[in-house]
Parts: sequence; structure tokens; C-alpha cells
Amino acid sequence: MTKPLFAILAVMLCFALPLRAASLSDPFATDAVTPPRPSPQAAGRGAAVPCAREIPAAPLTAIDAVDLTLCNNPQTREIWAAARYQAAQVGVAQAAWLPNLDGRLGGSRNQNDGRYYNSSSAVLTLSWLVFDSGARSANGENARQLLAAAAATQDATVQSLFLAALQAFYTAQATRAAVVATTEAERAAREGFNAAESRYNVGIATPADRLLAQTALSQATLNRIRAEGEARNALGALANVMGFKAGQSLAIEPPPAALPEAGFQQEVAALIAEAEVRRPDLKAAEAQVKAAQAGVDLVQAQGRPTVNLSTGPTWAETDRVSVNGGVIGVTVNVPIFSGFDTTYRVRAAEAQVDVRAAQLDRLRNQVALDVWRAYQSLTTATQSLKTALDLVASAEHSERVALGRYKAGVGTVLDLLTAQSALASARLQRIQAALDWFVFRATLAQSVGALDYTLLQPAVEGRP
Repeated sequence: MTKPLFAILAVMLCFALPLRAASLSDPFATDAVTPPRPSPQAAGRGAAVPCAREIPAAPLTAIDAVDLTLCNNPQTREIWAAARYQAAQVGVAQAAWLPNLDGRLGGSRNQNDGRYYNSSSAVLTLSWLVFDSGARSANGENARQLLAAAAATQDATVQSLFLAALQAFYTAQATRAAVVATTEAERAAREGFNAAESRYNVGIATPADRLLAQTALSQATLNRIRAEGEARNALGALANVMGFKAGQSLAIEPPPAALPEAGFQQEVAALIAEAEVRRPDLKAAEAQVKAAQAGVDLVQAQGRPTVNLSTGPTWAETDRVSVNGGVIGVTVNVPIFSGFDTTYRVRAAEAQVDVRAAQLDRLRNQVALDVWRAYQSLTTATQSLKTALDLVASAEHSERVALGRYKAGVGTVLDLLTAQSALASARLQRIQAALDWFVFRATLAQSVGALDYTLLQPAVEGRP
């Protein structure tokens, strides 16, 4: 290999190595525009909070459930990977503005009239697209808007996972409370049965009274067994949403003795207006519309003229005869006729804009409906919870009176069983009302686009 060939190879390596190093160092700083990985920090918990990977030894709190979900649920990795992909596409769009450097080496051994001779060649070409009728600008805008859509979609997914974690946690709390309630109902039924059996043994009660009490006890036991099964299923669902196997052993804190006041005191119209500004899925849809509009510009530009510059040295050697040279050129590409391809691609791109715009309008209507439903559900849950608390207090009093009357011999077993059944039902309704209240409060926050750790802050600080 002769000196000219060595020289061309050296030039090629000098260009190639820095470019390789630059690719490793993210020359277009796409990492800076990539959304942060879903975590407690990204959800507004605070920069000092590390990502939780293991189940804490202490009973699990609502904040623990959310932390573990954001850190371990596979969906968080999926949406972050999608955001990183779109950030890389921004880099691809920016790279189109830089020149391309290509090297080509060739060698052959030929025979002619029984004589062998070798030939070698080397070409180094620097090409640069200097004019493209706005195609690169449109492509860059499309990539940036798709990245904005991916970032907003990630935010929406984080809030959805936040809500899923709270729903699973509150359901687990409610089912554990239901186990306590059904156990207490079973205890009361056993006390009633013991009283009925005592009266039957001394000849005061009839066999029918004893059988009714025994039936009520068996039903109470069955309800407790079912409640325990639902509690186990709820813990499995909670473990699953947090990114662990369903059989993961979990201990959760009991529900609060007193519920805090509702955090949303605004009128529903104001909440709908706030949602139209804050909802991340709306922001994603708006970015999709802008990306589609940039797509129209891109397709139109692709049907217009382009200008490309190219230059570089060349070297060739045949049978020890070397030829050195170089080339510089300008290429102007003017599309004249493409079989109406550009026409229909533009029409398709414009139709895609209409699709995205219609989807945006549909989503706006859905957002308003989401807020309306969540607001009404929370209002109903608040009223239901107050009524359920009053119902429990009344049912407890009725049960105490009925039990006292039956033990005193002035009441019937049917009165006692009716009172016990009413009390058990009232306690379960209170548990369900509390579950609905917590879930609908979080749902309303998510429907507005405001679901974050501030919803749980009063409980953290111990405020009512």
C-alpha cells in the first residue's frame, strides 16, 4: 500500500474516531430533553427521596404503595423507553443538518493475456445537503412535538399508576376492615346463639329460636370466611400493581379513624376549566396535532427541489501506477413528475391532521365528562359516608337494646337477629362508603390532572 492510500486512510480515521466519540457523548444533548424516569421525584415527592425497590418492614402506607408502584411497575419502564425513543428521534432530525463523510476502499487482482496485475482505490467524500425546501425543519418540528407528546403521555401514565396504586391500597384497607367487621358480627352471632341455647336448655326458648340463632351464626361465619378471601385477593392485587408477585407477603396500615375533609371545594365548572389546562393527555393530544401539521410541511417539502454539495480526494493504483485526484460537485434535484405520489401523500398527511384534531376535540369532551362524574361521585360518597356513620351508630344502639331485651326474656330471637344483621350490614356499608370516598377523591384529582403527593400530605403530617 502506497503513501497516498495511507494518507487517505489516516484522514478517514481522523474523522471517524471523533464522530464515534461524539455519538457516545450525546452531541445534540437529547438527554437534557428526555423526561426523567418515573419515580417519586418525578411525581413531585422531592429530590431527596430515593427510588423504593423493596417492601418496607413497617406496615405499608399509601405513600409506600405509590412509591413502590412508580419505581417497580413494568409500565413505568415502558413509557420511559418510549420517551427516550422520541428523544433519540429529535437527535436523528438534528443530525440531518450536518454533512456526511463517507470513505470507500477497493482492491482487485486481474488477469489479462496471462499477465496478473493489482488495482486499488480509495475515495473520501464529504457531502452536505445545503437546501431541502424546509424538509429538515419540518422533520425536526415533527420530532420535537412527538417528544412533547411522549413526555405528556408519560405524565398521564404516572398519574394513572398513582391512581391504580391508591385504589389497590384503599381496597386492601377496606377488605381488612371488612374482615374485622365480619369477625365482630360472627362474635355477636355466637353470643346470640349462646343466649338462645341457654334459654332453650332451661325451657324458655323454642327449638325454632335455637335453630334461627344457629343459622345466623353459620351465615356470619361464612361472611367472615368470604371477607378473608377477598382480603387476600386485594393484597395480591396491591402487590401486582407495585411490581411484585401476587404471593408477596404484605402488611398494611389500618385505615384512619377519622377522615380528612375533602380537598376539592371548587365548583365543578372551575375544575373542568383547570383540567383543560392541566391534563397531560390533553397536552399529548395537542402535541400530536402539531406533529401532524409538521408532517404536512414535511411531505410538501419532499416534493420540492434540493441542493447537495460534495467534495473529496480520490486515489487509484493499477499495476504500481498511481493516480491522485479530487472531486467537487453540486447536485440539484428537481422533482418533475412522481406519478402523483406527492399529491396523495400530502392529502394523507392533511387527513391525519384532521384525525388528530378530531381526537383532541373528543378528548376535551371526555375530560369534561371525567371531571363531572368524579365530582358528582365524590359528592355522593361524602354524603353517603356521613349517613353511613349515623347508620352504624343507630344500628349499634339497636343491637345493644335487642340483646339486652332478649337476655332479660322480654325480646324475641327474631328481634335480636334482625338487629345483629342490620348492624353487620351498616358496618360494611360504612367501610364501602369510606373506600368510595378515598377512591373518588383520588379519581377527581386524576381527572383534573392534579394527582400527586399533595393529596396524601395531610395524612403524612397528621393533620385532620
